[in-house]
Amino acid sequence: MSDIVLECRDLVKHFDEGPEQVQVLKSVNFKLRRGELAAIVGNSGSGKTTLLHLLSGLDVPSSGSVLINGRDFSSLSDKERGQVRNRNIGFVYQFHHLLPEFTALENVSMPLLLRKDDSIAEIKKRATEMLARVGLGHRIGHKPAELSGGERQRVAIARALVTKPGCVMADEPTGNLDVHTAKEIQTLMHELNRDLRTCFLIVTHDLGLARQVERVVRMEDGHLMESSVSDLG
Repeated sequence: MSDIVLECRDLVKHFDEGPEQVQVLKSVNFKLRRGELAAIVGNSGSGKTTLLHLLSGLDVPSSGSVLINGRDFSSLSDKERGQVRNRNIGFVYQFHHLLPEFTALENVSMPLLLRKDDSIAEIKKRATEMLARVGLGHRIGHKPAELSGGERQRVAIARALVTKPGCVMADEPTGNLDVHTAKEIQTLMHELNRDLRTCFLIVTHDLGLARQVERVVRMEDGHLMESSVSDLG
């Protein structure tokens, strides 16, 4: 089995703005290996979030391909991409995007309920175990409004991991948190990466977070290039 979990080849993305065409990504090539912890850095508007959305199947490229476990899924239908994403990719947003009317347990259960593979009892068991794994075993019955910002983000991370994906993608996961809570979330992601051997690909402006990962890539003017911690200043 190949250790390449995620790959993109000659990825191009452009948007039409009136009569003009704005090219955001320019022939991007990238591979992510099993168990890797990587960060994408770069200035605002450099294309980081666009790239993450293409890699996760939330958007489709103008040309080029995205492969998950060797399978090209960038040309699939919306429904088919959603199915591949549900089984292979977890996603964590800057703002947790939890459903406010549901408890932490119900929010974490949602990806498994959409799959319809397991019994309700099994889904509840797996969601409960994942919430305990992120330190929220005592908060499973609380709704998002009853949780702190850090707790809500932990719930979002548990939701991303409950399907046992090969890769979790995180878009500014500490961007809406205070310094202390951001460090707690950084530590948690490192622990989960180490213990579960799940890839984490993190878009971040937080240089403190970027300095802690094993691999840094930089988006610059639509191009992706390998970087290093020493380049972060």
